[in-house]
Amino acid sequence: MKREFAVLGLGRFGSSVAHTLFHLGHDVLAVDADEARVQAMVDHATHVLQADLTDEATLKSLGLRNFETVVVGISGDMEASILVTLMCKELGARNVVAKAASDHHGKVLARIGADRVIFPERDSGARLAHSLVTPSLLDAIELTPDVSVAEITAGRALAGRSLRDLDLARRFGVTVVALRRGTSIRVPVPADERLAAGDILVAVARNDDLARLQDFQDQAGG
Repeated sequence: MKREFAVLGLGRFGSSVAHTLFHLGHDVLAVDADEARVQAMVDHATHVLQADLTDEATLKSLGLRNFETVVVGISGDMEASILVTLMCKELGARNVVAKAASDHHGKVLARIGADRVIFPERDSGARLAHSLVTPSLLDAIELTPDVSVAEITAGRALAGRSLRDLDLARRFGVTVVALRRGTSIRVPVPADERLAAGDILVAVARNDDLARLQDFQDQAGG
């Protein structure tokens, strides 16, 4: 399912987010004031734009309310980061993810309305991109750039069925290694164990296979 994202600020973090989202097949608007950064993203985003992000008229012209998520990748200039995040929310952006340079910076971003705050020391841009397009994927640890260990929430498409019936390994290339239900953890998971909505599956898979499983859950209504 193709989605629309805006990435504001194309430093190492922002460019990683934009690049990963685009190559996962989604529409990405990438914006930065630096011409070299913008040119470097020409083949890695749907639309690229060189613009002053702190200018309210410029941000307004981007139609940020039309994007599923706006990622504010600015953090070196704390004042600009805070200003752009605040304006994004005032302009009606539905979901704003902002990068923070410190705990204090993160607290300020959260207080002015950022829906999610990312600390680059703890979260890679690629990891954020995968989490944005797979909302049932609660957390993921990259084993390689293409393979992750992920926690996946069982939605309607999986609930009431056993792992044997679902045959996730054959259908999606997803191998379930553990099941968390409330405070209990099952390792290994019995093949005939029927899943309940909200169960957390710990799985190993290629990132594109995780995305296919997410699309399957989306199409079934969660």
